[in-house]
This record gives sequence, C-alpha cells and structure tokens, in this order.
Amino acid sequence: MTFLIDMLSFAFIRRALLVGIFVSLCAALLGVSLVLKRFSMIGDGLSHVSFGALSVALAFGWAPLKFSIPIVAIAAFFLLRITERAKVKSDAAIAVVSASSLAIGIIVTALKTGINTDVASYMFGSILAMEKEDVWVSLILSIVVLGMFVICYHRIFAITFDENFAQATGVSVSFYNTLIAILTAITVVLGMRMMGALLISSLIIFPALSSMRLVILCAAILSVVCFCVGMVGSYQFDTPVGASVVVANLAAFLLFCLIQKIREQVKKRTIQAQPKQ
Repeated sequence: MTFLIDMLSFAFIRRALLVGIFVSLCAALLGVSLVLKRFSMIGDGLSHVSFGALSVALAFGWAPLKFSIPIVAIAAFFLLRITERAKVKSDAAIAVVSASSLAIGIIVTALKTGINTDVASYMFGSILAMEKEDVWVSLILSIVVLGMFVICYHRIFAITFDENFAQATGVSVSFYNTLIAILTAITVVLGMRMMGALLISSLIIFPALSSMRLVILCAAILSVVCFCVGMVGSYQFDTPVGASVVVANLAAFLLFCLIQKIREQVKKRTIQAQPKQ
C-alpha cells in the first residue's frame, strides 16, 4: 500500500494511469472486432501513419495530437477503401501504408530535427509525454470512442461475424467498417504517447487474443466443476460415476442454453426498440 501511495504521488503517473485505463478499454473493445475480421494489423499500420504525422507536426512546431488524429483517421478511411474496391489484400495494403508512412516520418525527422527525445518518446513510448492538455484531449476522445462503440454495438457485432447477413438485414456494412477504422485510428494516436509506435498494436491484439483463450479456460473449468459435481452426486445418490458426470454436464449445458436464450430475447427487444435508419 505504501508503494502504491508513493507511486501515485507523482502527477505524471496519475495522468498516465488515467489515460491508459481509458485507451486500453477502447483498444480492447475494438481489438475483438479487428481480430475476428482478420484486420488486426491495421493497428500496426496506423501506428506508423501516426508516427509519420507526429514527426511532421514536431518538425514544423504544430500540435501533435490535433494534427495526427485527422491524418490517421483519413488514412484509415482510405486504407479500408483500398481493400474493399481494389484488388489488393488487406495485409498488402497495410504493409504499403505502414512502410511508406514510417519512411516519410524518418526522412522528415532526419532533415528537420534529427532523432530527438520527443520523436523517440513517440516511437518507443514514455509516460512522461502526457501533459495536462493531452490528458483532457485523450479523455474526451476516449469517451467519444467508447460511446460510439456502445451505441453501435449490435451493428458492429453483426458485421464482425457475418457481413453478408448484416447487409441483408439492412445494416450499412461499409459505414460501420469505416467507423471501426476511424475509432481505431483515434485509439492508436492516443495510445502512442505511452506505448509508442512500435508497441501500440499489442494493446489492440493481445487483449482480444487473451479473451479468446479465456473461452477455452472457461470450458476447462466447467469440465472440472461438472466432474466434481458428478462425483458428489454419484456418492450421494449411489449412481454410476460416468452417468452422473454426464448428467452434470447436461445440466450445465441446459443452464447455458437458458442464459443464451434470455440474452437473445433481451437483444431482440433492444434491436426492435431502436429506430430504423
């Protein structure tokens, strides 16, 4: 406890912790959709675009965040359009944009300022980089990202798992794909101050991958619990162990089916309550 109190006594740590929580939450929520849509490396590509934009902003003395956010958002929009309309795979498009942006950033930095502390902090991340103005901008934009995600959750969920079905039900797939890309761009720019251009994509990818592994972990825990319940039931009612374990698993399965049915009914009522676009 004394260690935590001493750590939180520093203002820059409090600022970094506050912004980091919001940005991490944004990255984790968006990361699930990006990973499932096989578009997870967009975070890495956009981080390099952000580095190029930040390098240009620092070289000319402009506000880094205010300049970078619209540039990266536009890059995300065009990156999505390239993969949708041209005969270019998403990984190839991201690689082209990523390498080009990084090269531009390095050239501008070398010609104007050289690799200084500010540029290095954006490349590798630094909690010292968070200033008061950056904190407010980051918090406001993070709340906007979270709000948009929550409002559009059902449609984002639909296009994540089945774009054709979502389009058949009247969902504008192109619009919501663009929205995901822009929200990801904002999150990447905000997270670069602490994570750096080389590591920000991990903030998007790892939580999503970990949550997928969690499903397997839950299955393992459920299996052990059902076995234990079956053993106890077998001892209590003098029934065969194997059959008792199967019945315990069946009971758990029916319980989860009931929970899923309730969630589907709640989701259906929520969709019906929303105004049609």
